[in-house]
Amino acid sequence: MQQKYSDSLIKERERKLSDLRKKGINPYAYSFDQKDHSKDLLEKYKHLDKETKTKDLVSVAGRIVQLRGMGKATFMHLQDQFARIQIYFREDDVGKQAYSLIKLLDIGDIIGAKGTIFTTKTGEISVYVKDFSILTKGLRQLPEKWHGIQDVEERYRKRYLDMIMNPSVKQRLLLRTKIITELRAFFNERGFVEVETPTLQAIYGGGFAKPFVTHHNELKNDFYLRISDEMYLKRILVGGIEKVYEITKVFRNEGIDFDHNPEFTMFEAQIAYKDYKYGMDLIEELFEAIAKKLFGTTKIKFKDHTLDVKRPWKRYKLVEAVEKFSGIDPLKWKTKEEAKSAIKKMNIPKEKLAELDKMSTVGEMIAFVFEEIVEDKLIQPVIIYDYPVEVSPLAKRCIDERFTQRFEVFAFGSEIGNNYSELNDPQELSKRFIEEKKKEEAGFEEAQQTDYEYLEAIEYGFPPACGLGIGVDRMIMLFTDAVNIKEVMFFPTLKLKKF
Repeated sequence: MQQKYSDSLIKERERKLSDLRKKGINPYAYSFDQKDHSKDLLEKYKHLDKETKTKDLVSVAGRIVQLRGMGKATFMHLQDQFARIQIYFREDDVGKQAYSLIKLLDIGDIIGAKGTIFTTKTGEISVYVKDFSILTKGLRQLPEKWHGIQDVEERYRKRYLDMIMNPSVKQRLLLRTKIITELRAFFNERGFVEVETPTLQAIYGGGFAKPFVTHHNELKNDFYLRISDEMYLKRILVGGIEKVYEITKVFRNEGIDFDHNPEFTMFEAQIAYKDYKYGMDLIEELFEAIAKKLFGTTKIKFKDHTLDVKRPWKRYKLVEAVEKFSGIDPLKWKTKEEAKSAIKKMNIPKEKLAELDKMSTVGEMIAFVFEEIVEDKLIQPVIIYDYPVEVSPLAKRCIDERFTQRFEVFAFGSEIGNNYSELNDPQELSKRFIEEKKKEEAGFEEAQQTDYEYLEAIEYGFPPACGLGIGVDRMIMLFTDAVNIKEVMFFPTLKLKKF
C-alpha cells in the first residue's frame, strides 16, 4: 500500500472528509439521477435574455472546477463529460444545514444538483440550485488552471487529469471513438463480417516487426502477442466467408516515436475475388466517407497544412515516387553494388546507411531509398503502389515480376495502411518463406516467419483476395490534427514509474 499522503492540502481534505462523515453524509454516494448535460442546456437556453428566470427543472452532475463563495451565496462551475455549466446556491433556498456543507467542498469534488434554469446579469446560463448531493470527495488537489501538467509524459501517464484540465484532450479522445464507430459502420454496410482472431499466436506473421514473447505454463510453449491478425483472417477466407474484418490491438516490440507505439489499434480486412485496385478505391471511399460524416467536409487541418481526403487521390508507383523526390531512376540500377554506390551519394544519415550491409537485393535497396528519402515528404493523402517483391513476401507479383501488387497509404509523412493482392499460390509462398529465412539468418530480425499451418490451409485453395490493413491510431491522428500518436490514445505505453 502506498504511504499515507503527507501533503498539507491532502490532510485538510481528509479533515473535511471526516467532518462530512461525522455529519452523517456519505461522501462516496451510490448514484445520482443525472437527467441533463451542460452542453444540451447551454444549447437549449442560449437565446434567453439576461436576468431571465425559468421554471424549467433540471438535474446536473459533475466535477467542481470553479468555486466562489460570497457569504450566503455561492457560485460554482460543474464540468461533466461534454462541457461545464455554472450553478448558484443561496442559503435561503437550500437551507442553512445543507448550505453549511458547501464549506466542506473543494475544487475537484463531484456533486449533483437539482434546480431551475436562469441567466445572470452577464447573461450566463446557470442552474439555480434547490437541492444538491455530495457524490465524491476528492483527496488530491487538481493542477492549477493556468499551469496544468507541464511534463508531457506526466500528461500521458495521468491521462485522467489531462482530460479534466484540457477539454480539447477529452474531445479528441471522444472523437476517436466516433471515428472507430464510423469505420465499423462503413464495412458493415458493405456486407463485411466482423470476426475475432487470436492475440496469442504460436507463429507471428503478417508484418515486419519484432514480437513480444510470453510463455504458457500449461502448454509449456512460448507464444507471441500478435503483430498482425492477417494470417488468421486469410484462413477464414479459405473457410468460405468472403468479406471479413477485425479491429484489434496488435503489439510490436519496437521503438517509440511520434507515430509508433508498441501497442496500437489495427484494422485488417480480407475480401475474396478482389485485387489491390479494388482496395485502393475502397480506402479512398472510406476516408472520404468518415470525413464527410464527422466534419461535413473532406478538408482537414493538420499542422500548417490543409489535407483533402476527397477522392481520387494521387497515385504513384514506388519507383516513380523515388524518381520524383530524389531525381534518380532506380530502375537503372542493375546490380546491388551499383545501387549501393548511388545510395551512398544521397543525403541519408550514416547510421541509416549501415542498414545497406544487411541487404542483398536491388529491390530491398529501392524500398530503403523510398523510406529514407520519400516518405516524410508525402503530406497530402497519396497511394504508393507496386513494391519490390523482396519486401512484400505475402503479396502477389505484378506482370513485371520484380514488383508486387502492394500499395500503401500515406499522409502527413507517415504510412497509414499496408495493403495488397494476396499471394494465394502455396508453392510460390513457400519459396518466399525460404528467402525470408535467409534474411533472418543475415541479421534481419523482423523477417516474416515460416507458418507451415497457414501454408497447409491455402493448399486447400485460397481464393483471389485483396487484403487491407490500416493503422487506426494514425488515421485518427489525421482526422484530429494530432502530431503525436500518444495524443490519440487513452493510455499510451510509457516507461515504468518507480514509486
